[in-house]
Amino acid sequence: MTPQEMEKRIVRYGELKPCKTAFIDAHTPGSDQKENFTIIGGGVSESPDQHVHISETPGFNIGAAGQPPRVRNSLHSHRTAEVFYVLSGRWRFFWGRWGTAGEVVLEEGDIFNIPTGIFRGFENIGTDYGMIMAILGGDDAGGGVIWAPQVIEDAKEHGLVLGNNGALYDSKKGQTLPHNVQPMPLLNEDELKQYPEPEIADVLPNFVARYWDMMALSRDAPTKVIGSDALLVDRPGFKVDFISNHSLDDQNYSTDSHEVLMVMRGHWRLTWDGGEVILAPGDTCAVPPNLTRKLAPSMSGEASLYRVRNTDDPAGLTHSG
Repeated sequence: MTPQEMEKRIVRYGELKPCKTAFIDAHTPGSDQKENFTIIGGGVSESPDQHVHISETPGFNIGAAGQPPRVRNSLHSHRTAEVFYVLSGRWRFFWGRWGTAGEVVLEEGDIFNIPTGIFRGFENIGTDYGMIMAILGGDDAGGGVIWAPQVIEDAKEHGLVLGNNGALYDSKKGQTLPHNVQPMPLLNEDELKQYPEPEIADVLPNFVARYWDMMALSRDAPTKVIGSDALLVDRPGFKVDFISNHSLDDQNYSTDSHEVLMVMRGHWRLTWDGGEVILAPGDTCAVPPNLTRKLAPSMSGEASLYRVRNTDDPAGLTHSG
């Protein structure tokens, strides 16, 4: 593989293309300034305006959300895994039918394996524009987003209607539902009762890992963050490791899994027989299976990244929240 071929498998932070019309709350005050990014796979965007950087999926999707301060993402749920880590800023994640069942604040580098089947939302509570990186289970990311009923009702008041085909129609642009498409039905009360509202005491130790804890644990080897024998025990169709500048020896390695490298801090040198590239904070690199390579920090100082590999587990969360 040439360096030029590898570059096609890298999405640089500075080249990310945002979409501000990705979801049904794109016109709703308080949510109308958020940006959505689809990095690997089509993600769950409801808009044809969404740019997809790498369409080929390795059994999961990679995306990101960028938001100015006090901008929030509305309450929604997914059928498969949704994992976030904070690349920049300070973020509040909240959950429950009305977003009041519990909340947790994540700092830079922290990771949240959100319990399946719950309504969740998030807000940038920092002072600057912030970015969170996302891992979504499955090649099709669970088939889309399930919105809390009030989100759909609020959006309609601001001109956006979601069709039962999963597409958005904007009355502000003169769009109407096609004759063969009906509005997305609201969940009824019996359906809403199927969405759990876990206590915060159950969420924090089982679904959240803190950056500095992982830095300490990774001094001799990569820290297993999500997996069957990891800090956050789960089998969502992928596993996640945390790697710091002390984790890896100076040896080549290969794996028959797809491997996605997501740089948190510092610069990393990825070398293989044929070339090398430098990965910077916010970069995402999809390394193909069976490529012999070496990964190491390119300079002294703090360096960290998340490594995601596909597994043979079903592309859905096994925990119930």
